[in-house]
Amino acid sequence: MDKPTDRTVYQNAWVVDDLDAAMNKWVNELGVGPFFVTEYGDQFASLTYRGKPAEISMRIGVSQAGPLQIELIQPTSNDPSAYRDAYPPGTEGFHHMCVYSHDMAADTDYFERLGYPAVTAGEVGPIKFAYFDTRPLMGCMWEVVEKAPGSDERRERLQAICANWDGINPIRRGNEM
Repeated sequence: MDKPTDRTVYQNAWVVDDLDAAMNKWVNELGVGPFFVTEYGDQFASLTYRGKPAEISMRIGVSQAGPLQIELIQPTSNDPSAYRDAYPPGTEGFHHMCVYSHDMAADTDYFERLGYPAVTAGEVGPIKFAYFDTRPLMGCMWEVVEKAPGSDERRERLQAICANWDGINPIRRGNEM
């Protein structure tokens, strides 16, 4: 049986209260960068929270630390979401690990049979994703993302940019990658 746990975790993510401050700490204290910032709001083709239609807005910063993608997420609304379930406004911390999904329906069934429901699920562009509330098991959520055409190339491009980063221009717009 192909379980979600049989896959390589390619991303770790933190919910932060102030994205710019968090990115600057990662850059200045850990040497991780550059970060690529994207704002999300109405780009979601579909979005649910605990099975009901939902809305969310956020800013994210993405970088790479060796083979691991680093995602910093600043919710910009207090709408119910997987982020706010874990961290109410004014708090922050480690939120999830992420793997690619080979079969989103099978992954959803697998986690829900184990008692870990999909908290937030959606689709942005060609990419489907879901956060499963695995906090009772591992203290954080587990995200699965359906691999879209170009996913590997985009991740490899991010890895190359970050591996060869000269410390200049540490915060960039997401479309600059």
